[in-house]
Order: sequence, then structure tokens, then C-alpha cells
Amino acid sequence: MKFRFGLRSKLLLLSSFLVVIPWFGYQYVWEMEKYLRFGQEQTILGTARALATALHERPKLFENQASFLPSVEKGKDLYGYQLSQPIKLDGHYQDWPNFRQKAHFYGMDNLISEQASAESLKLSLNYTAAVGKYDKYLYFFINVTDNKVIMRDRNALSINKNDHMALSFITPEGEFQQFIISNKQQGWLDAFQINGETQAPITAAPFIQGQWLNTNQGYNIEFRVPLTKISDNIAFAVFDVDEPYGDTIATIASANPSSVETLGTILVPSPEIERIVKGMSYTNSSIWVVDQHRRVLAKAGDIKKANGLWQKNISEAPSDSSWHAQLKRWLKPLFNRLLTQPPKDFIDKLYDAQNLTGQHIESALTGKPMSQWRLTSDNKAVILTAAYPIYFGNKVHGAVIVEETNNGIRTVRNQALEKLFTSILAIMVFGILAFFFFATRISSRIRALRNQAELAIDEHGRINNMMTASKTNDEIGDLSRSFSTAVSRLSQYNHYLENMSSRLSHELRTPIAVVRTSLENLTMQQKPIVGQEYLDRAQTGLNRLNLILTNMSEATRLEQMLKATDKAPFNMIEVLNGCVQGYQQIYPSINFCISNSIEKATILGSAEHIAQLLDKVISNAVEFSQDQQVNLSTEINHKQFYLHISNNGILLPEKMTEQLFDSMVSIRPSQYNKPDDKKPHLGLGLYIARLITQFHLGEIVANNHHNPQGVTISISLPLMD
Repeated sequence: MKFRFGLRSKLLLLSSFLVVIPWFGYQYVWEMEKYLRFGQEQTILGTARALATALHERPKLFENQASFLPSVEKGKDLYGYQLSQPIKLDGHYQDWPNFRQKAHFYGMDNLISEQASAESLKLSLNYTAAVGKYDKYLYFFINVTDNKVIMRDRNALSINKNDHMALSFITPEGEFQQFIISNKQQGWLDAFQINGETQAPITAAPFIQGQWLNTNQGYNIEFRVPLTKISDNIAFAVFDVDEPYGDTIATIASANPSSVETLGTILVPSPEIERIVKGMSYTNSSIWVVDQHRRVLAKAGDIKKANGLWQKNISEAPSDSSWHAQLKRWLKPLFNRLLTQPPKDFIDKLYDAQNLTGQHIESALTGKPMSQWRLTSDNKAVILTAAYPIYFGNKVHGAVIVEETNNGIRTVRNQALEKLFTSILAIMVFGILAFFFFATRISSRIRALRNQAELAIDEHGRINNMMTASKTNDEIGDLSRSFSTAVSRLSQYNHYLENMSSRLSHELRTPIAVVRTSLENLTMQQKPIVGQEYLDRAQTGLNRLNLILTNMSEATRLEQMLKATDKAPFNMIEVLNGCVQGYQQIYPSINFCISNSIEKATILGSAEHIAQLLDKVISNAVEFSQDQQVNLSTEINHKQFYLHISNNGILLPEKMTEQLFDSMVSIRPSQYNKPDDKKPHLGLGLYIARLITQFHLGEIVANNHHNPQGVTISISLPLMD
């Protein structure tokens, strides 16, 4: 089956190229996102540069931050984490954020004195300690593991013959002070300032506030010290005593608290630097300031809120009740599935608030500004980071790190894609519908023109109806008017051809009558015997010419007669049997073999014309039969009467089976043109047979048959109900 590719299909195929438009729009939005990313990268690097410029050549901001050390030893040089809320001094670390990750472990590597064996000490004493800063206080939490907890006796005057803790630091005024925390029982801390040489208590230290809490593994010490009491040098130590009034068997410390020279350092986020940084936090970025040891001096902003957009309401969808907003609302679930949505929550574990790491920080601390994109720890968000160095003289003393997520760009991109695709989808739907309507309109007009053309000319080339000219002023209208004009001209010419035979016969009959009377007059006169032969030949030719004119006008007369003939029911079998009996007398040398088991077949029509139809067909069959036999058979199928008339002889040309029943068509071979045949052969016999068949709403066809070869004429006529 051949596939038909119509105008609508072609226009729909052409309209499918509209799908390319969303692809171009998608590529355009992605290119815009690249430019937005580049712009965000330049903006964030400019923010880092601006903040670093504000901190250049200002060493006083860093002088109390222990940031001038050539190297930092973790555990000895402490870092006070910025706490998000005040700590409840209850001896529990549950309110310390990420205590396990931020606390430092002190064990055998941190011994400063040892009286017991190493193995017993390993099982006897160790602890973890964390330092944090909130508001004006520095908080400490020490979780001690001790197999024997010895509290100070209620009557003891000494404060160092039991488990205790030492704390030493330098005040902002430069004074070296030492303290001991030694409790008689768990509860509020007993803190004393001591004399460094005699280790004797000088006075109580009520500003050291906290709790001592015994645990199954040892004890916890949680306390706070005002920042106004401490500068940037500090050390603490835990002393283990396993017997009442016994001597210290081990001391594990962050640094030796006995002298100024052995103290460690502590870095606390600088309030002065934080004030400068907070002024830049309105850029909606997360900002860090680190020293050359990558320790955080100040921090502002939250990376989860740093989406890179200055307009906070840019992600808010406008309340619009237009068709565009309605369509966008319907397509929202599809957009949420197809487009990458910015994560509302993510986890970023790259940075330790004590020591920041990253290639961009290493590059900035060597004096080269750098920006980079990175994924968060859970691979949900993309973070843009820029680092810029801070100079004192020609030396890099720290760096500014500014971070933002690309959530804002994603939001803008998604909004642009949603708006673009919503508009394009509406345009595509409207365009496809318009194309479809246009194609349907054109194809319907063309089909209407085709139907008019098919109805105007029948299968035999006769003009039945005139075409109605279209009034539309376009190409199809021009084609319709051209077809109408052509059919009108063909109708006139066809009418001329149809009437030509009757006109010729009418015009030629007068001169023929004159010639006939002249010949008759000549025959009645005395004439030489020699001229009689010529008169006979002239008379024969005249008779033949008269027969030709009679046959030419027969078809025209038959058409006019059929139009005026009334139809009446008759038995086709009776007509057939009567005609066959007559043919056996007319053609005595022909054997007519009829195969019929039907007694009655009622046809509505004209029995006389059916007999005329049989005369024409039988005449052809007899004339072309080579074995002097004509076979006739009948059948009834689907309320149709079928008559098959066959003769054995030459075959019909394959291309002439349909044209055989047209007017003036004859395919008589030369061997069938007998010299003594005086009957004219104009190709009108089967044409008349077709006219009679069509009058009876039937059909006549000719087909070749083989073994033996010959031709079968099949006539089908509808039966009456």
C-alpha cells in the first residue's frame, strides 16, 4: 500500500521545525547563565578585593590575634570557635555545636610531667578540650577520662593534692597570672589565683565561672572567662592524683602553664575585624577573614542564605491571573521535574572553623587572588569561592574569602526557562493549530476541486457536469477558474463531436439520394454491356456508404431513445433463450453452448434493448471465434445477474481492455478483414452494448482467458428485489 503524504502532513512536518525554537531558547538561556556566572565571579572577587583593601596595612587589628606567629602548633595554639548562642554552664556538652569535631584530644603526646609508668598513664588520664567564644566570654569545656577521681578534702588547706586543673594566661595589661581549679565536690567551680613560685593560693577567682561534673569515665569541667581578662597567650593543664593527699602522677597540658615563655596562644575572632566584615555582609555573601595560618579571624553571613542575589524578592513569583501565569502554573510540576531546582538545605563540611583549607586559600596566601567553583559535601549545591590576600608591607598576612552559592543564578535561569518555554509552547500550539487549519483549508479546497473534476468527466471521457468557478482570489481560485474554462471548452467540443455523426448523416443523405436516383436513371436507359460493371460497382459503394451513415447515427439515436424509454420488469432468462434460438438460425455453422441452471432472473429495464445488446456481443463473438463455438453461462451473486459470453480465438491487447467499449474503437486484425465483407466496421457495436448496459445500471467488461485462449465478455445486471 502506497503511503499518501498529503498537504496537511507536509505542513505539520514543516511546523515540527518550531521545536527547534525551544532548543535555541534553551541554549540562549544557558549562555546567559554562563555570563551570569562570570559576572557573579567578578562581583565576588571584587567584594573580596574591597574587604582586603579595607584591611591592608592595618596591623593593629591583628596584633592581639596571635597571627604573627611563624608557625602554629595545634593543641598548643588554641582557637576559640564562634558560638551561635550562649553556653549553659552545667557540665554537659550537648549545647556545644559539633563538640566531637571541634574538640582537641590531649593524651600521652601532651605530657609535661610523669611519675607513673607509660602504660598505666595511658589507661589513667586523657581528655578532650574545646574552646569557644560568645559575646564577651571565652568558654572552655574539658572532658577528662580518669580511672580514679580524687576530690579535695573538706578540711584540706592544700589545693594541689587532688585532681585539679591549672589555667595560666597573660592579661591585656601584660601581667602573667596563674589559677587552679580544685573542687571538694561536684558543682560550682572553686577557682583560686595562686603564687607561681609557692603554688599557694592568693585569692579566689570568682570571674572564672563554671561547673565540675563527675562522670562514669572521669569528670567534666565547663567554665567561662571574660575576654577582658585574657590577651592572646594562654595554657591549661590537668593534674592526675590517684590517692588522697597524694602527689601528682601525671600532668597533661595544652602548654606548660608555669612560665610566660612556655605559654601557648589563643586566637579569638576579632570584634574589630568582625565590625568591618559585617559592613560587607549586606552583599548577601558569606565572608571569612583568615591569617597566614588559615585560622579564622572573623566571619559574617550564612552560606545557605548567600545565593548571590541582591534583590531578595527576585525568586517570588508575581501574582498574575493572565493566561501566561495560568499556563505556567499548570506546567509547574513538569518544570520542577525537568529543571534543576536550587536546594533549600545542604551540608558544607569543607571548612574547619579553626583552619580553613582549599586551593583558593593557598593561592591567596601566596599573593595570587583566585576564584573557583566547588560542590558542597552532599553534592547538592554549587559554591563560588573567591580569596584575596591581605598585605602588610610586601608580605601577605592573611586573606579574605567570600563565598556565594549559585542558587540565585539557578533561580533566575529557571524563571527565564519557565517563562521562555511557556511562551514558546503557547506560540507553538497556536502556530501548529494555525498551520493545521491552513493545511486543512487548502486540502479541503483542493479535494473539492478534485471532486468537481472527477464528477465533470466520467470514466469514458464524456462531460457530465460543468465545474463551478471559484471566486477566491488566490492560486487555487485561479486553478479552479482555469479548470472551469477548460471543462466548458471540452464540453462544447464534446457536444460538437457527439452531434457530428448526425449532422454528417443528415448532410450526406441528400447527395447520396441524388447519386442513387442518377444511377437508377442510368440503369433504365439502354447502355453498353461494358459500362454495366461500373454501374454495379457504383451501386455497391453507394449502398456501403449509406450503411456507414446508418451505423454512425445509430449510437446517437440509441442514446436519445434510451432517455425516453420506460423501464419494465422482464425475465432475463426468457430473453436469453429466445435470442440464442434465433442466433442458431442466423449462424447455422456456429455451435452455441449455453450453461444455465436459472429459471427466472427479473431485470428492470427494456427487453428489446437487452436483445440488441446480445446481438452486438454475439456478433463479435461469432466473428472472432476460431473453433466455430460460442459458450454462454449465467450465475447470480449478491443480487447481480451475470452473463458470460466466451469464444476461443485471438487475445485482446492488455492496454485495450478498458478502451474496447469506447466509441469508434476497433482492434480488428488484418486477417479478419475479408475482401468480400461489405459490412463496415466502425467500432460502434461494443460502444452501443455499453450504453445499453449503463442504462440498466449494469457493467460490461472484457477479459482474456487461457487454455484455450480467447476472450470472455461479462455482463452484470442488478436484479429486482
